[in-house]
Amino acid sequence: MKILVYGAGVLGCNLARNLFRAGKDVVLLARGKWAEEIRTNGLRIKGKFSPCMSVSRIPVVTELKPDEAYDVIFVVLRYTQLDSILETLRANRTKNLVFVGNDVRARALSDALPEKNVLFAFASSAGHREPDHVASIDLKKITIGQIPGAPSNEQLIREIFSGTKYKVVYEPNMEDYLLCHAAFVLPVAFACYKTDGDLKKLKGNTAYLSRLIDANIEGYRAIRNAGHEILPKSDADFAGTAYRKTCLHFFKLMCATSLGKICASDHAMNAVDEMGALNRGLKTFFDAHGADYPVWRELEAESGKYLK
Repeated sequence: MKILVYGAGVLGCNLARNLFRAGKDVVLLARGKWAEEIRTNGLRIKGKFSPCMSVSRIPVVTELKPDEAYDVIFVVLRYTQLDSILETLRANRTKNLVFVGNDVRARALSDALPEKNVLFAFASSAGHREPDHVASIDLKKITIGQIPGAPSNEQLIREIFSGTKYKVVYEPNMEDYLLCHAAFVLPVAFACYKTDGDLKKLKGNTAYLSRLIDANIEGYRAIRNAGHEILPKSDADFAGTAYRKTCLHFFKLMCATSLGKICASDHAMNAVDEMGALNRGLKTFFDAHGADYPVWRELEAESGKYLK
């Protein structure tokens, strides 16, 4: 398969590297100095828990032309950048598009591309980009599928990831999966902004971390009450004590170790515009369905200058 990864941030670079190393015909779309760096020295990725730097000589392009055809294009851009490339995607011959990353309006995005086969995905990968390499943690897990009502893409997904080291989770309801993901990560983003990106300031602050869980539960309740499914299914009993205990343990670990920087604050501090747009989008959803979310609002207000 001929694959284009459109976007060379942390997620796009990890995805391109992993597909390329599995022998796929991969092209990476990057721009500016970063494109030149990859062309000159290869795509260099340093894993958090690896002593070695991986180097992949992946072909690089700087634009997507209308007459260029791929079997699939992975669009790996920030949520705030998606509208700006819709015309480029419409004009291109490629039919299969996979949008990777945060999104709270998957159905609207799919509807905006009626001639395309639109999928959505979320990759378990995080980190940041240095001038000459990517520093990241990559669990090589991807949740991928379409919105409800769209034809199944299981066979296509199997073809794309065959021979790779990915753990692939097929999810036929990515619309609700992404709504739920936003309801989980945005309270964490509020914590990042409250601490100016240093989550270790919250170490031992169980009361505040419990409020993060309260806000997440408000979001999940609003999504469920609007008729949507709570995903992943392991979060369905979000009102139970087991869910709260698991979340609190995870948040404490984030605030006590480098996990918080790698998994949350690196991205939150470098993508304030994206987090703000996701927050506005999700609040619009809450309000449209008459949801009550007081703790969410309090945490948002406490995030200071970032979300004003």
